[in-house]
Amino acid sequence: MHFLRPTIGGLLFACAAHAQTPPQKTARAVRIIGTPPSIDGRLDDAAWSAATVISDFVQKIPVEGATPSVATDVRILYDDDALYVGARLHRTDPSAIRTSITRRDGDSDAEVFTVSLDTYLDKRTAYSFSVSSGGVRGDFYHSQDSEDSGREAQFDPVWAASARVDADGWTAEMRIPFSQLRFNAGAAQTWGLQLTRNVADRAERAQWVLIPVSAAGFASMFGQLEGIVGIPPARRLELLPYIASDLTYRANVNPANPFNDRAGARAGGDLKFGLGPNLTLDATINPDFGQVEADPAVVNLTAFEVVFDERRPFFIEGNELLTGRGQSFIGRPSWFYSRRIGAAPRGVAIGEFVNAPQNTTIVTAAKVTGRLPSGLSVGALAAVTPREYAETFTTGTDSIGRIAVAPPSVFGVLRLQQEFGSQQSNVGMSLTQVHRTLDARGGLDQLLTSNALAGGADWKLRYMQGMYEITGWVGGSYVDGDAAAIAALQRSSAHFFQRPDQDHISFDPTRTSLTGTSASLRLDKNAGRFTLGGIQVSTRSPGFEINDAGQMRSGDDIDFNADIQLRDTKPHKNFRFINFGTSTQAGWNFGGIRQYLRFSESGQITLHNFLRFNASVTKHIASLSDDLTRGGPLIATPGAYQLTAQVTSRANVPTTWTARTVYFDDDFGGWRWDATTGLSIRPASQWQASVDPSYSRSVESRQYVSTRAGGNSATFGSRYIFSFIERSTLSARFRLNYAFTPNFTAEGYAEPFAASGRFYDFGELPSPRASALRVYASQKHEANGTTTIADGSDTFSLPALDFNRLSFRSNLVLRWEYLPGSTAYLIWQQSRADLGPAGQLINPRDLWDATTRAAGDNLFVVKISYWLGVR
Repeated sequence: MHFLRPTIGGLLFACAAHAQTPPQKTARAVRIIGTPPSIDGRLDDAAWSAATVISDFVQKIPVEGATPSVATDVRILYDDDALYVGARLHRTDPSAIRTSITRRDGDSDAEVFTVSLDTYLDKRTAYSFSVSSGGVRGDFYHSQDSEDSGREAQFDPVWAASARVDADGWTAEMRIPFSQLRFNAGAAQTWGLQLTRNVADRAERAQWVLIPVSAAGFASMFGQLEGIVGIPPARRLELLPYIASDLTYRANVNPANPFNDRAGARAGGDLKFGLGPNLTLDATINPDFGQVEADPAVVNLTAFEVVFDERRPFFIEGNELLTGRGQSFIGRPSWFYSRRIGAAPRGVAIGEFVNAPQNTTIVTAAKVTGRLPSGLSVGALAAVTPREYAETFTTGTDSIGRIAVAPPSVFGVLRLQQEFGSQQSNVGMSLTQVHRTLDARGGLDQLLTSNALAGGADWKLRYMQGMYEITGWVGGSYVDGDAAAIAALQRSSAHFFQRPDQDHISFDPTRTSLTGTSASLRLDKNAGRFTLGGIQVSTRSPGFEINDAGQMRSGDDIDFNADIQLRDTKPHKNFRFINFGTSTQAGWNFGGIRQYLRFSESGQITLHNFLRFNASVTKHIASLSDDLTRGGPLIATPGAYQLTAQVTSRANVPTTWTARTVYFDDDFGGWRWDATTGLSIRPASQWQASVDPSYSRSVESRQYVSTRAGGNSATFGSRYIFSFIERSTLSARFRLNYAFTPNFTAEGYAEPFAASGRFYDFGELPSPRASALRVYASQKHEANGTTTIADGSDTFSLPALDFNRLSFRSNLVLRWEYLPGSTAYLIWQQSRADLGPAGQLINPRDLWDATTRAAGDNLFVVKISYWLGVR
């Protein structure tokens, strides 16, 4: 295909063309004289007649650079308190305009008009405010120079918008208070500006400033908004107190259990205070997250933790400034993983009846975020959690015992990022600290580290408006504590220092501290019509440890990856977009052992009806694992291949769907087949329903079981026992939403989940690096589920491992924003769990059993917050 073979001359011409800066568009905001517009969506206020009309929009999709099929007129006004935006969005066929309603920030099939503001004029960050033809507001903060990557949906300022459909199309009005924005001080303001209109029923996108599909950038390509002068300074003080109460109904309650408290109440609040025009202080006391959706159900048979996304509003808003994730580095250490704050206590309490906290209480937390006129972005957070106790009770005793399960802890996070140069390059620094006040109570001093300090520097050097980037980082970590706690850390899955056949690491039970380093360098080509690519190498030393405040899977890694993408962003006769990619990934430990090597080929094509097809094939080369034996010697991993295919329908229409399948096969007899589908329908403007079923069936050829004494000298006197495991998993996520108005919604979520596993063909590693197990000749499965192994003169028993787990999680949330920024919630959460026949494969009836047969708990919560804003 000739369009995928650019010549050197063509590339040089493209680079030269990219380097040329097109004339920048400029719009002007007009100060309101008299009464400001009422935000009712009518555009009939006299003030609008003084505004300059902006109408020179350009089509981006479907035909880049063409004249839009629909006209758009925009006017911008301001007064001392707010920016006002009015838009007339013309249609010759107004009956075709969809007016679907969702909750705030929800996607739908309605038209959407968006105003994006680069208030710092840093050509990197931006705020976006949108309103749909159904009157639904949306707001996002863009922490990097990208429309989608790094977009923060939890940005929820207090502002107003309204829309109306009429005979000429539809109209929209917005009022964006200056108190909800951050910008540089000064008598005259010049901001970056972008205006966008998405016409979903025509699959059309029009922009005021055309940002080509092949470009890498968003805010850096905005036009300018001028004319805003004399804005008085704002105090920007907001208070959001709340009260909440809950009532729990538990299934199968034992009358002897003294911990069956059903009712509870709590209060707390948030504060937001402007530290000048550039920085914002957010603080919370006793935060409540009762309205947050539960994590999905999983069955984890690995040695590593399952990482879930943050869902708590306080920690999501501004998270990009704290984590630096807007930098989009591949594989960079997660210096700050906010779910460490308020996580489940690590201590254990044992008793006939135990009342243990599910999460650590957050007494208070505060953060400062913003950007200074010098281009320095700031993110700082501090949080305090108290000592937590579990209560225990044994029948026949008269007292309730208390045991400490979490120590008092202080968390600190600091992130600084300085922008420089005309290309918005930047250099950053991250620092995290955790201090725990430990003593012998609950044995926590032997379980947890006392102090953890980690951090590093990173950089992003941009060239040609982000077409080329050089990124990287260098950092380190330090933890200390009791020798028993550091010994446990050395033996943990993140390190496995006890590996007997690796001489580059060693286990030292007397150590009271651990240090490590990490570094990386990457080169990327991010833009261009025909080619993209990147190459990277990164390292994490054996002692690198950031899991107190951050998150990492393991240290002792040297990783390499490279990829090249051949594509064409210009529509052709038979398709809109096409892309072919090839990539390779490889990894070694610091002893030079190759842990993985794989090669991938992928392809994507988007048709003119926006139906998208993706496919890939990956070849895994046989290697060696230094963690599969969980602290034991190396074991061989098989060669394998994986096939993936996916098809996705056009977005933003009343019915959307997707389907994906994966097949995996390895040389040791393992295989996996996954099938995932999704369907979303909108039968009426106020209703939306979706279901996302998934099924997985697999045989894993190297499932770790246990390590036992009595092995031969080749395996250092231990038996490293593995098995085959036949697994099946079936789940479905159901959502049903009804919007009474954009500010009053009912949202239902339910997830039945069923998973099974059957262990068979037990064997042990005969020698380091072996690819075949020595399967035990005598394996007797007992009636109680255990397995008796006879190996020569030795006989031992393995515990019952087969499982069949059923669960059902659901919640129903009524959400009413009864005043701007003030919200009331009524919540019903349900959690059910049960067991099926151990090892039996899952079938669709098991989902019904999980929903109806399993016993469970019901939680009812009422929460009311009230917003108090002082300009």
